[in-house]
Amino acid sequence: MIDRDRLAANLEAIRLRIARAAVRGGRDPRSVTVVAVTKGIDRATVQLAYEFGLRTFAENRVQEAWHKFVSAPLPSDAELHLIGHLQTNKVRQAVRLFSMIHSVDRLRLVEALARRAEQEERRLPVLVQVNVAGEAQKHGCRPDEALALVRAVLAAPHLELRGLMTIGPLTSTADEIRQVFRRLRVLRDELQQQCGCSLPELSMGMSNDFEIAVEEGATMVRIGRALFGA
Repeated sequence: MIDRDRLAANLEAIRLRIARAAVRGGRDPRSVTVVAVTKGIDRATVQLAYEFGLRTFAENRVQEAWHKFVSAPLPSDAELHLIGHLQTNKVRQAVRLFSMIHSVDRLRLVEALARRAEQEERRLPVLVQVNVAGEAQKHGCRPDEALALVRAVLAAPHLELRGLMTIGPLTSTADEIRQVFRRLRVLRDELQQQCGCSLPELSMGMSNDFEIAVEEGATMVRIGRALFGA
């Protein structure tokens, strides 16, 4: 478990960096949500992060989240998001456990989520994941596939499309990272016009690139290592 003072200091530093990046981007820092990535983090540390004011948490794998949070759920004013790749055979558990799924990247998954959400009698918020960088090792639809996915989600009564998600490229070049995040924002704007819908959320940016993401319009930054340590 991370030291209490270290976690507090890390969170304060992250919030300050987000605020400065938001100002550089001409934005209100309050428009950016810190999504605390708790992969590999014990439940007691999650509770400590909650006590420091964090209300949005995320896991990469359904099974780990199930073992961690089913027996010890988050408080009712907190949310648990899924940010990792979702296999269709884990959809039943995912729909029951998560407040939002960031990683909707194929039509078959849209159909499976829609069926299960209807069976669970809930409306499930989701994001469409786009592999803007085009890296083979990353999940996500291609940018030219996003419109079909967006329309499929919009047509599903038990799914609520909130926006788009992407993962920054594996590079240390800030300009390349910025271009990927900017392209997602532009794609979001185009999809809003084409579909006549509102897509308020852009989930982009992690521990190594969240400031660039905020400057380019991120509303959710997924931070694990910078918050909890390696």
